[in-house]
Amino acid sequence: MSDSDGKKTLGVRSGGGRPGQVKQSFSHGRTKNVVVETKRKRVVVPKPGTGKSGSGGHAGDPSRRPGGISDTEMERRMRALKAAKANEAAEAQRRADEEKQREETRRRRREEIEAKEREQREREEAAKAKAEAEERKRKEAEEAKKHAAAEKAAPKAAPAAAAAQPAADQPVRGGGKPTPRKTDRERDDDRNNRNNRGGRNDNRRSGKLTVNQALTGGEGGRQRSMAAMKRKQERIRQKAMGGAESREKIVRDVQVPETIVVSELANRMAERVADVVKELMKMGMMVTQNQSIDQDTAELIVEEFGHKIVRVSDADVEDVIDSVEDKAEDLTGRPPVVTIMGHVDHGKTSLLDAIRNAKVVAGEAGGITQHIGAYQVTTDSGTTLSFLDTPGHAAFTSMRARGAQVTDIVVLVVAADDAVMPQTIEAIAHAKAAEVPMIVAINKCDKPEANPDKVRTDLLQHEVIVEKMSGEVQDVEVSAITGKGLDELLESIALQAEILELKANPTRAASGAVIEAKLDVGRGPVATVLVQNGTLRQGDIFVVGEQWGKVRALINDKGDRVKEAGPSVPVEVLGLNGTPEAGDVLNVVEAEAQAREIAEYRADAAKEKRAAAGAATTLEQLMAKAKEDENVAELPILVKADVQGSAEAIVQAMEKIGNNEVRVRVLHAGVGAITETDVGLAEASGAPVFGFNVRANAPARNAANQKGVEIRYYSVIYDLVDDVKAAASGLLSAEVRENFIGYAEIKEVFKVTGVGKVAGCLVTEGVARRSAGVRLLRDNVVIHEGTLKTLKRFKDEVAEVQSGQECGMAFENYDDIRPADVIEIFEREEVQRTLD
Repeated sequence: MSDSDGKKTLGVRSGGGRPGQVKQSFSHGRTKNVVVETKRKRVVVPKPGTGKSGSGGHAGDPSRRPGGISDTEMERRMRALKAAKANEAAEAQRRADEEKQREETRRRRREEIEAKEREQREREEAAKAKAEAEERKRKEAEEAKKHAAAEKAAPKAAPAAAAAQPAADQPVRGGGKPTPRKTDRERDDDRNNRNNRGGRNDNRRSGKLTVNQALTGGEGGRQRSMAAMKRKQERIRQKAMGGAESREKIVRDVQVPETIVVSELANRMAERVADVVKELMKMGMMVTQNQSIDQDTAELIVEEFGHKIVRVSDADVEDVIDSVEDKAEDLTGRPPVVTIMGHVDHGKTSLLDAIRNAKVVAGEAGGITQHIGAYQVTTDSGTTLSFLDTPGHAAFTSMRARGAQVTDIVVLVVAADDAVMPQTIEAIAHAKAAEVPMIVAINKCDKPEANPDKVRTDLLQHEVIVEKMSGEVQDVEVSAITGKGLDELLESIALQAEILELKANPTRAASGAVIEAKLDVGRGPVATVLVQNGTLRQGDIFVVGEQWGKVRALINDKGDRVKEAGPSVPVEVLGLNGTPEAGDVLNVVEAEAQAREIAEYRADAAKEKRAAAGAATTLEQLMAKAKEDENVAELPILVKADVQGSAEAIVQAMEKIGNNEVRVRVLHAGVGAITETDVGLAEASGAPVFGFNVRANAPARNAANQKGVEIRYYSVIYDLVDDVKAAASGLLSAEVRENFIGYAEIKEVFKVTGVGKVAGCLVTEGVARRSAGVRLLRDNVVIHEGTLKTLKRFKDEVAEVQSGQECGMAFENYDDIRPADVIEIFEREEVQRTLD
C-alpha cells in the first residue's frame, strides 16, 4: 500500500486505522521515516448469560473461544467424543459378530434337521416302493392264476363266442388289436390308486422343511408333522401288504462288554442308531453314536428294546479262538519237529548243512548262528523232518528256550574234542523242562583228538544216560565234514518220531508258534511261523500276540511261494500290521474285526502290566529307588537289530553287564533300520546307537552328523558286548591301592623353634619318601594318618632316605609323637577297574 504522498506504509488495511510515522535507524547513521497504521483493539462482546460486556479478564484473551471454552478444553472434548464413537463402533461390531455367529448356528441346525428329514424320506420312499413292487407281483400272480383257471373251465365253443363278442360290443381298433381285457384295466386302475394313496398327489409335502417353516407353519399354512407322515405311510404299507399284519419282534441275545460304543450296541441289537441315541437322551445322557457307555447303562438300553443282555468281560474276546478238542478220526500223522541244540562252535549248523546239503553257516557273521533257522528235510527213505537250528551262544538262552517249547525231539550236539560245556548243560535243562526226548549227536569224530567216551561219561553227571552206558537216550557218532553217521542219525530221529506217534488235525483253523520275526525293507513285518495244528492258507485272518494281519503270502524254507502250509511246516508269513515277539502264538480267526479286537485287548493288557511292574507302590519305595539310582552310574544305549530274536538277546546281554556301581540301560530296542527318530532320542539322552546287522538311513546319518550322535554297526554279538563292557568300565571309579614302601622307628623327639616337634628316626625297612603318605603306629594301633612336613638328613632337606639310615621327620599339623613309635610309609596309586 501507499499513502497520499506516494510513500509506502506498513500494516495499513482496508477499513482504515489511525496513521502515524515511525523513524527507523540504520547503520552508518542513516535514518528513514516510515508511515505506519496503528491497529484498533478488537473488543469481544460476550454472549448473553456469560457475563457483562467488558467484565472479566478473558475479553481480550485469544486462547478463549466464544462461550468461554479454551482450546485445551475443546481438544479434551473432541478426544472424548472420538473415544465414544470408537467404543460405539466396537460395540456395534461385536453385536454384529454375535448375530453372525448365532445365524451360523441356526443355519447348521437347519441343515442337520433337513439332512435327517431327507434321509428319512428316502428310507420311507424305498420301503414304499418295495412294498408296491411286492404287492404288484402278488396281484399279477393272482390274475395269472385266475386267467389260467378260467381258460380251463371254459367250453370248447367259447373261443368262437369270444371272437364274436368284440365285434358286437365295440369295433376293433389299431389294426385288429382287441380292446384290453377288464383285468388289465383293473390292474391299471389299482396301480393308479396305489400311486395316489402312496402320496403322489398335491398333498405330498415338497421341498425341504426348514426351521422357519416348522415354527411358522410354512407359506402354505400348517403342514403335517413328521410323525403324522410316518403313521400315514405305515398305514399305506400295511394296507398294501394285505392288512395290518404286525411283524413279530425278534429277541436277540446281545453280548455287552464292560464298555461299548453306542453305534456298536445298536448294530448288535439290529436297531437304528438314532433310536438308541434317543433312548439315551430320554435317560438324561447326551451322547453321540461314537461315544462309549458302561455295561449297566447298556443293560437298560437292551432291556428297553426288548432284548436280552449277555454280560462279557474284556478277556472274553479271546474266546473266539477255536480251542475245541480234535476228534480222533480227524487226526493224521505229521512230520516231527527236531531242534538242534548244543554249545557254541560244536558244529550244530554244519551238521544241519550236511543233512540239507546246503551252506547256511557261510551266511552267518563270524561263523556263528544268531537267528533261529527253520528248515524241512526229506530223507532218502521219504520221511519228512522239520529242523530248528538254534544259536548256541549264551546270549541266546531265551531263543533256545523257545525252540524247545515247540519241538518234538531234541538233538543235542556235543563236540567229541570238547565234551560237555556250559551251553550244553543249558540245552539239557531246556529239553528236560519241555519234557521232550533227546538224541545225542557226538560230532567232530573225524578229529584225531576226539574222545566220544569222555562225552558219554560227562553226560552222566547231568543225568543223561546214553544207550552205550545202559541208558535209554540214543547216541550217534557223526561227523559233519565226512558225513559219517548222518544216515544213522536220521534213522534214530525217524524211529523216535514213530514211537511218539505224532498227529495233528489239518482241517481245523491253523495255529502255530513264531520262531523268528523281523522288519524287512520292502516286505514289511515278516514272521517265521511253525504251523503246529491246522492248515495256514493265503488270505487267512490271524492274530499273533499283540499283532494281527491277513496272510498276504507264504514262503517256504527254499524261498518259494506256497498257497498253504500244514502241520509241522515252517513258513515265512507276510501281511502283519506289526512285528510280533518271537515265541508268540499265531491263531486264525474268522473276521478281521475279531482279530483287531483281540490284538487291541492284548496290547492294552501288556501296557497295563508293564506300567504296574514299573510303578512303585509306596512313597518309601519311590524314595529308596531314587536314592539307589543316585549312587548308580548309568550308560544309556539304543539298540536296533535285524530280527526280534537278536534284539531280545542283546537286551538280555546288556542287563547282565554292570554291578552295584554302574549299569547299562537300554532306552529302546527295536527291529529295522536306524531312523531319524532313534537319532533324536539318542541326542536327548546322550546315548550311542548300536546297529546289529542293520544300517542307518540317509536322514538318520545326516541328523547324526549334525547332532554329534555316535552310531556303531556290528554283525557279531561278541564284539557288541565287549564294546559295551569297555564303555561301562569307564564309568567305574578308579580303585585306589596302597603300596607299603617302608617303616621307620622314632628314637628321640626334639623340639625345634619355628618347626615344632621333630622325630629323630631310623629307617628300619624299605625307603622313606617325602611325597609318600605316613601313618603313626603306637603299640600297632594307628593313631594318626597324614603327610610329612619335613624330611631331613642332618641339616639338609632330602627327597628320600634309604633303609638303615637316620633322618628327621615332622608331621603336618600333628605333634603327639613319642619315642618307640613306628612310622609306616606308603604310596597310593589309582588302578582303572573293568567289568568282569
